[in-house]
Amino acid sequence: MIFGRKGRGRFLDAVTGFETAVREQDADRSQQAFQQLHQQFDQAGEDEIAQAGPRLAALLSEVPAGPRGVIAVVVGACVERGADATRCAPHVFDGLAETLAAAGAFCERWAATGGGDFPEPDAGDPTPEIAERVGWEAAVAWWTLPQWEMASVAMLNRPAVRTGLDGARRTELLRALSVVEEGSGHIFKCLAYALLVLDDEPLVVIHRPSGTGYALRMHGIGDNFQLHTLLADVLVGGGHIPGRVPSAQEAAVCRDAPGQVPTTGSFNLVTPGGEWVWNEGTPSDIPLVDGGRLLVLDPPPYERSWPAGRFFPGMTGDLLLERVLDPAEAARWAALCKPAK
Repeated sequence: MIFGRKGRGRFLDAVTGFETAVREQDADRSQQAFQQLHQQFDQAGEDEIAQAGPRLAALLSEVPAGPRGVIAVVVGACVERGADATRCAPHVFDGLAETLAAAGAFCERWAATGGGDFPEPDAGDPTPEIAERVGWEAAVAWWTLPQWEMASVAMLNRPAVRTGLDGARRTELLRALSVVEEGSGHIFKCLAYALLVLDDEPLVVIHRPSGTGYALRMHGIGDNFQLHTLLADVLVGGGHIPGRVPSAQEAAVCRDAPGQVPTTGSFNLVTPGGEWVWNEGTPSDIPLVDGGRLLVLDPPPYERSWPAGRFFPGMTGDLLLERVLDPAEAARWAALCKPAK
């Protein structure tokens, strides 16, 4: 949950009051209405949440820049409680794009005015000194970017949002995020990884020791720790290749069960070019070859253990075996692969 639940009341009345105050540009009433909205969130029914999420999302562009990120977080909380993410996400991503652009300007101006350690956003507003140094809009963007990250991840937890996100828009957001990260030295890992999640993505796996090959399909896998465990579950657990079989609980927490449990790696993940595919990365690191992603499994060079689970607890994931490649097809893919470096 990304938004606290407190108090009792009529949630939709608070939403309506907030909409009216924002559109009339009444700052005092907006603050009062937001406090009521916050207090009554806990007692809102499913139908109220379903209506409130899209309404608040559509209001985002009219909310002043300072509190806009907080309202985006409220929209994310509504989505977590069942509001339609596909109706909310376009407005959240519009705000994210605008915030990333202004945060990029913040990084440029910060460097141009002497540099130094970047300020850490706190619960309040940027200090007058910072706002004067880089401009209010840029300062607010830097201050509220963590809120936009939180709200955007709440949207991207939903498969329909990820599959409906235009490729050009995804690339635009990743590029703008890269500018901010490179300019500031701060890493917004959750946002980057969420934007990189692959769905309905074909994956060809070659098990080098046996020369066997497998056609699989990835859905909603947040990082390569999760992928590694699911590969072991599907291929070792399915009796296709030798190795350590993850427990049922280890596999479950990598799909949709809550929590984390210890696990031990079964392979070394390698690209067709021989480079290691680090568990700390994402499945998008696996190269495309002949229109599909190609991964090689080698024996592990040493024992590696980690907590099995999902990088995004709110995102379900899966890895499905579609078919075992016949020997000739497996040999053709294997011929494209170099030894590990």
